[in-house]
Amino acid sequence: MLVPLGFGQRSIVTSLGRMVYYTAEKMPWLELSAQASENKPNLVFFHGFGGGSSAYEWSKVYPAFASEYRILAPDLIGWGRSEHPQRNYQVEDYITTLIEFLEKTCDSPTDAIASSLTGAIAIRAAIARPDLFKSLILTIPSGLSDFGQDYGSSFFAKLVNTPILDRLLYSTAIATDGGIRSFLEQRQFADSRRIYQEIVDAYLESALEPNAEYAALSFVRGDLCFDLSLYIAQLTTPTAIIWGEKSQFTGPDIGQRLASLNPEAIKVFQSLENVGLTPQLEIPAVTAGLIRQYLRLLSQG
Repeated sequence: MLVPLGFGQRSIVTSLGRMVYYTAEKMPWLELSAQASENKPNLVFFHGFGGGSSAYEWSKVYPAFASEYRILAPDLIGWGRSEHPQRNYQVEDYITTLIEFLEKTCDSPTDAIASSLTGAIAIRAAIARPDLFKSLILTIPSGLSDFGQDYGSSFFAKLVNTPILDRLLYSTAIATDGGIRSFLEQRQFADSRRIYQEIVDAYLESALEPNAEYAALSFVRGDLCFDLSLYIAQLTTPTAIIWGEKSQFTGPDIGQRLASLNPEAIKVFQSLENVGLTPQLEIPAVTAGLIRQYLRLLSQG
């Protein structure tokens, strides 16, 4: 896994296995005073789901905050370098392990950043344990079955529900250099000129981890999808939402409808033109600037 300069790998144990995370621990992030480093507030980055997903997704953004925050960027269970249990994953698995991660790494309410379906799961984790969250900054948070839409009825989801064929599709159409590049170009990025080989390599490395297909296929089948509109009104954590206008799966109109269900908690809804599903990879400098602005705004209550 490609890790930014000055960051190292650590891990904690969750109920589903070992979860790896990345944090600043080397030059140029070493503090002159160890106490100053210990007193930094926590800032956690949770990546989204898809073939080859990992903490790499946020690696062009989180170093920008390393001088001010204690950065934690985990590979979620079933992804990256974390353990890959052979199981059919359910949304409750990720609500539980997100909560366990924060319990074991953070000793106070934490600013958390999350993307896509994981952003929707983070909302549910914050509803269940509001004491763990100081704020949420989310890029395109969607349960992918919002307002009664049924992702599981889509052609691709039904195709991946076919035994044997699902593994074949993963190995030949998803976990390959061409498969990943095609998805990035056609589905994930609004502008394919922003894709470079390092991104493809990072996704492919994660996709080829032993048993990586279990979490990826659970996601593609729709096992992790849910209707976020049924939960979002319960959120009390101050939240900001960033939405790429060219997101292939859920457009900004869905985001606006979700945000309108809880204007008290959701302080900001910002759409970005000519941006797709992962602004953190497509326009990382703009994304970092927005996060910095929202951290200040949300801290004011």
